[in-house]
Amino acid sequence: MTMSGAIALTRYLIEEQRAGHINAELRLLVEVVARACKQISVAVGKGALGGVLGDAGSPGEASINVQGEAQKKLDVLSNEILLEANAWGGHLAGLASEEMDASQPIPDTYPHGNYLLLFDPLDGSSNIDVNVSVGTIFSVLRCPEGIATPADAHFLQPGTAQVAAGYCVYGPQTTLVLTVGHGTHVFTLDREVGSFTMTARGIRIPEETKEFAVNMSNQRFWEPPMQAYVGDLLAGKDGPRGKDFNMRWVASMVADVHRILTRGGIFSYPLDSKCAAKGGKLRLMYEANPMSLLVEQAGGAASTGRQRMLEVQPTGLHQRVPVFLGSKREVEAAEGYHHAQGTDAS
Repeated sequence: MTMSGAIALTRYLIEEQRAGHINAELRLLVEVVARACKQISVAVGKGALGGVLGDAGSPGEASINVQGEAQKKLDVLSNEILLEANAWGGHLAGLASEEMDASQPIPDTYPHGNYLLLFDPLDGSSNIDVNVSVGTIFSVLRCPEGIATPADAHFLQPGTAQVAAGYCVYGPQTTLVLTVGHGTHVFTLDREVGSFTMTARGIRIPEETKEFAVNMSNQRFWEPPMQAYVGDLLAGKDGPRGKDFNMRWVASMVADVHRILTRGGIFSYPLDSKCAAKGGKLRLMYEANPMSLLVEQAGGAASTGRQRMLEVQPTGLHQRVPVFLGSKREVEAAEGYHHAQGTDAS
């Protein structure tokens, strides 16, 4: 795409509205989220110069979020930016964040809309202090009809109910990856102009891959099917898979998934004995579902290892699940190892 034919995010959303794919309210919601991401990008870019590195909380006592994780200053700042940007716009009935115990209805002082927004304000925040790419992940659901003040239970909709999802990765470029249910598209922030411009339309993930992403330090805690699956990957062309695989692991989900959307691969965060009691490591509502919709819209697949991710019925706002997503054939291969074990765990 030449710059003369470049399409701004706002124009793309207006064209989607004219095509009947989204309404004006959803268009405005996505624009507000994108605007908040630009603010977060500025804060991330300043780093130490902006005094935003390090742990939140008082000296010697880090602030802990609902997930039991130490919060970084940028976690807190990013959460506040997204809350403030979306509270007054009139397009939301409520919102929920990985950083908050419970969902938050829109205050009565502001007009209410028909959508629910969920977000991980700064995924991969453990990498902030070492200048590795981090990002924001978001998911949009419809608020059930007749609900004026949504509670946690109204957010518990399967991933198939999402009307939009996306993430913004703050790296060498600030990149917004978005779907409103009609393909997955990439927008890059033009810092000089101050707007997101489409740089890839309708991206497709290769069905086959020779690349996998997993935290190998957890290998000793994995279930037998995961042990067998990765063992066969590592065996390379002399093993049952008949080809050599490369491993990549950033430990920032947005960075790992962005690589997979760009050139293929499989991202795995399987169930293991350390996180089994919680159901998994990654959050269904804030991480797994939005990423799964983006991946499926790009021709890939997403699974818990035993079922399609987007068909999981949520039971809690902060529910955790095992995750396998990326190139379709490789996700199917990983599922095959889990189904072969003959259990119904998910």
